[in-house]
Amino acid sequence: MAILILTLLALIFGIALGYFAIRFRVEGDPVVEQIDALLPQTQCAQCGFPGCRPYAEAIATQNAEINQCPPGGDDGIKAIADLLGREVVPLNPDNGTANDNLRMVAVINEETCIGCTKCVQVCPVDAIVGAAKQKHNVIDEYCTGCELCIPPLCPVEDCIQMQPVEVTISNWKWSLPVQPNKESVA
Repeated sequence: MAILILTLLALIFGIALGYFAIRFRVEGDPVVEQIDALLPQTQCAQCGFPGCRPYAEAIATQNAEINQCPPGGDDGIKAIADLLGREVVPLNPDNGTANDNLRMVAVINEETCIGCTKCVQVCPVDAIVGAAKQKHNVIDEYCTGCELCIPPLCPVEDCIQMQPVEVTISNWKWSLPVQPNKESVA
């Protein structure tokens, strides 16, 4: 009788554990998801990784520093440091410079474009359209301002330039509120 009861309990607990394992399964690493949500999603590769998700994974596994994302700037570094409980460090100048308040977009001079398609091949978000030996153009709404397409990649001097996006009522954004220091709150 005791063996039957123990077998029945083992079966019930096994079924319950199997159900809860499926019901409450966590896909991926939640820390990676949180870090990835804080990154600007420009997919510019200035951090040394092919996109924001691989960089977030490297930060989570401590294979990369939190200060390698120029598009994220100081605000991004601070947000990631707060999330992970790390010290805020300045942006690594080897990865580029931050342009926190000014969104840039690539502009192709159609008069000088020779249609080499080098810019089309490196654009991480497919914002550049055009075919071989045809004039190319940039879709402003898709361009993240990553600067991967500008010289020395482009063989034509001054063909591609970065220009600031004009701030209008439709693209204006509030700046992030200043967070109080943890010491001043206590």
